[in-house]
Amino acid sequence: MGETGPMQNTTTQLDRSRHDSIAILIPVFNDWESLARLLPEVDAALGAASLEGHVIVVDDGSTVAAPDEFGRHSYFHLSTVEVIRLRCNLGHQRAIAVGMAHLSKIGVGARAIIIMDGDGEDRPEDIPRLVAELYGQQGDVVFAARTKRTEGHTFRFMYFVYRLVFWLLTGAEVRGGNFSALSCSALPRLVVNPDLWNHYAATVLRSRMRLSTLPLPRGKRYGGKSHMRYSRLVAHGLSAVAVFSEVVGARLVIFFSGVLAILLFLLGMELFTRLYNTYAIPDWAAIATAVLILFTMQGLLSILIFALTVLGRRSQAKVVPLRDAEAFIESVLRLPNQA
Repeated sequence: MGETGPMQNTTTQLDRSRHDSIAILIPVFNDWESLARLLPEVDAALGAASLEGHVIVVDDGSTVAAPDEFGRHSYFHLSTVEVIRLRCNLGHQRAIAVGMAHLSKIGVGARAIIIMDGDGEDRPEDIPRLVAELYGQQGDVVFAARTKRTEGHTFRFMYFVYRLVFWLLTGAEVRGGNFSALSCSALPRLVVNPDLWNHYAATVLRSRMRLSTLPLPRGKRYGGKSHMRYSRLVAHGLSAVAVFSEVVGARLVIFFSGVLAILLFLLGMELFTRLYNTYAIPDWAAIATAVLILFTMQGLLSILIFALTVLGRRSQAKVVPLRDAEAFIESVLRLPNQA
């Protein structure tokens, strides 16, 4: 098993003479059993589509060591399989950012990069379809839009609420998760974007890249349980919203300003009616309006402080994946191919 230092150009590159080569980026945390099952299926799927692949596995600070037999497989369409070991657990979004920065550093000779999870929910047989859609659309990114989900009704309802809230706050529509095909020409733009450190899909949306979706069903997990508990899912959703923090601040300021204007108009109408008309207006109506105005003004002031804080952070130093990812890499290992 060969080893190189972090982000070294000596890492084996993809064959630049092949136009049907793709890179496959897979973040993993402890789920080595699923990954060991996934890689042969990816190899078979690439072979059926006459594709060649180079796999980058980002070990996100796993607390369970990979079994000795992991990687001892014969691959016929995966030219190399590399494992990037991170010094600590960063979360799958930042693990993806580190992997993308690594690919940018070593020089990608492929036409496309596949981003996928290693638990089986992103089906290997859908990789050629994503690649074909990317080539056909000649865009920057193609996301898998789930047509059939295996989660329970509670998760589906919460996901619907999340998509609605995300649209209300940002004005953008959630187009998909991690499973996607990315054009290598778009990679340099992403790895210098600090937002990539928070959320891959949201960064693509915010960067206004040419993107499309491909309806694909979600697969079933190979085994084990997901590490994404509801608290982490909420944090994941908030990370996506944070990418649009400036937009969110502006939209909230506009909303609260509109509400305040309406309430002030109503209060003015109540005062006018009391002074110049004989209609009896209950005292509680005026009191309730005044209380709502106070709460709205407080909310508007808080949002203004939030918006100014966000805008003020523009001048502060941020994590740039291409520049800073190397600090989180402990080692880069190339697995032997028994073929």
